[in-house]
Amino acid sequence: MSYIENLFDLKGKVAVVIGGTGELCSHMAFGLASAGVEVVLAGRSEEKATAALAKIEAAGGKGYFVQTELSDKGSLEALLATTLEKSGKVDILINGAGINSAQPFLDIPLEEFHKIMDINLGATFQACQIFGKYFIDRGQPASIINLGSISGLNPLSRVFVYSASKAAVHNISKNLAREWAEKEIRVNTLVPGFFPAEQNKKVLTPERVEDIMRHTPANRFGKPDELIGAVLLLSSHGAGSFITGTETVVDGGYDSMTI
Repeated sequence: MSYIENLFDLKGKVAVVIGGTGELCSHMAFGLASAGVEVVLAGRSEEKATAALAKIEAAGGKGYFVQTELSDKGSLEALLATTLEKSGKVDILINGAGINSAQPFLDIPLEEFHKIMDINLGATFQACQIFGKYFIDRGQPASIINLGSISGLNPLSRVFVYSASKAAVHNISKNLAREWAEKEIRVNTLVPGFFPAEQNKKVLTPERVEDIMRHTPANRFGKPDELIGAVLLLSSHGAGSFITGTETVVDGGYDSMTI
């Protein structure tokens, strides 16, 4: 194995991908599996998981699905227990679950606020607690990748609660990176720009798309596969060993644009 291959070597690692049945996270899981990682897809939809796993297995990768109620602590604890029983360990955690809603601020019901916060922030918080304790007790290098959002860096109109929840995910990730750096548990935020995922398709009106393209130097949406390189870097304790507490932005230049 060459120096560069060794630097990015992930063979034999195990990754739990929470939200792995979703459009973006299933591509991340595919990228990890293609690099030799055994992937565990955690989510609600067995149908979507079956489709994602078929693609992974067709490419020679390994993985399985664990049905998980993402906002329930007991379900997340069971996810860890099942993974340890089947795979023997966890090396990488990706927190990618997310829901969105577009309403004027004054019309947002409190129940909707809590629902979005419970999934986007609460599930990430609880998973970091549960898996973080396991990583600390195990005493070996590990990587946590929390899925943030470009709206967590700069407020985005019409998605007030989503933006607030993702900003909090960014903040938690930096705090945990600081807490756990000496234990070689790296915590980073992967920050996608505009990708046409399920949760934002419903708010992408023609006018909205025009506004986004005007603000994106690449003048296009991201493709889900374009997140894989960043995931492999952040997952690898060779190439990424000194990378923690970052907000790794993959956005076609959106965040660099003003007027």
